[in-house]
Amino acid sequence: MKKYLSIITVTLFLLALNACQKGEINSLNTPVVGGIITDPSRSDLFNLVTGAESGMRNSLSAYLDGTGIIGREIYRFSGAEPRYTTDLLGGGSKLLDNNTFYITNPWSARYQVARQCFILLDAINNTRTEVASDVQKKAFTGFAKTLIGYQLLLNLNMTNTNGVRIPVPNGATLGPVITNPAVVMDSILKFLDEGKADLTGSEVIFPLSDGFLGFKNAAGLIKFNRAIAARVYTYQQKWDNALSALNESFFDLNGPLNNGVYHAFSTNGGDLANTMYLPPNGNGEIRVAHPSFATNILPGDDRITKTSLRTSSASQSGLTGNRDVIVWTSLNAPISIIRNEELVLIYAEAKMQKNAIPDAIVAINRIRTAHNLPVYSGPSTQAALITELLYNRRYSLFMEGHRWIDVRRYNLLGTLPKDRPDDDVWPRYPLPQSESNI
Repeated sequence: MKKYLSIITVTLFLLALNACQKGEINSLNTPVVGGIITDPSRSDLFNLVTGAESGMRNSLSAYLDGTGIIGREIYRFSGAEPRYTTDLLGGGSKLLDNNTFYITNPWSARYQVARQCFILLDAINNTRTEVASDVQKKAFTGFAKTLIGYQLLLNLNMTNTNGVRIPVPNGATLGPVITNPAVVMDSILKFLDEGKADLTGSEVIFPLSDGFLGFKNAAGLIKFNRAIAARVYTYQQKWDNALSALNESFFDLNGPLNNGVYHAFSTNGGDLANTMYLPPNGNGEIRVAHPSFATNILPGDDRITKTSLRTSSASQSGLTGNRDVIVWTSLNAPISIIRNEELVLIYAEAKMQKNAIPDAIVAINRIRTAHNLPVYSGPSTQAALITELLYNRRYSLFMEGHRWIDVRRYNLLGTLPKDRPDDDVWPRYPLPQSESNI
């Protein structure tokens, strides 16, 4: 993804958000505000879109590693960073720190994208019609609002009942920390619904990376928007709404499971590489599957290939793993934002919760047979099928940021293993220290 010369410093960003963190967010994508919002050129608008899309990748690895470690999907061994095996697992007397990289970096990065999107909204308000027509402006605003909703969802996933702030337009007074997730999700859906409304009847002229391949026009972006909405409705347990959103998304019960929207990475100069990729059998920086990944998987399930056996086990701080995570196969590999496989599982869950058991089993069998398992032969009860659902979400969406959230929303955090006597399973991240100081 192209890197632009018109930038705003990280310092200005932090002042705008009143946020703090350990270290810097590596972002060169947020344009200088002044000239762009008063009389933007088409190139300015394109740069703002590109910067917002690119910014979604910043500190994504901290988010995925953190939620994956707390959710007992992986261990992260690092000679340079012991907090992966102490704080995040509650080792000994360790607690989650409210002023360190695993919360402040992804938290601030998500709000930075929201701020960039509000800059884009300000710029569109002052865009001359010869730069972008009204229907073209609608595409910019629809995309911006969609991203704001999605980024807020990720921060809510981390802090949950410890709260988040609803992003506000530039120059507006920050609102309070909202600790009721239902209220926050309503705000997320408001951004998404407004984004969908703006995208409807719009014309997309701005460039997007190939992570949006197949979704670069207005129809495609609406499908992406509704896919994220289906996820939110699932978290809200609004099953009819989830099914309605799926019908407007790219959900396809019999379609390719990997079809979807991704973060694109590359090793080209000025771009970001995928730091979730670590070479198998490495030393020093290691990401291994939690041992339960292999012990709990059903015989023949091909999702075991998301990991590979190491030539020798890796250990740190009393923890040992022998399977490297190979979800990503290179520094250029994309990272999923949302895939059809998740949408099929959302469909299955909604049908289960509505006691439409035959439809739920059809969807579960779509996943099982795609991964070399026989069709479901267990009890045709809601409880048994939810257990089956969570099994499939665990392995289908491995290290895509879902396992911890799934066990939390089903009140199953107590089922996650504690590998050392004094470990803890955290229900949420603390609110960043900077937020409590505002």
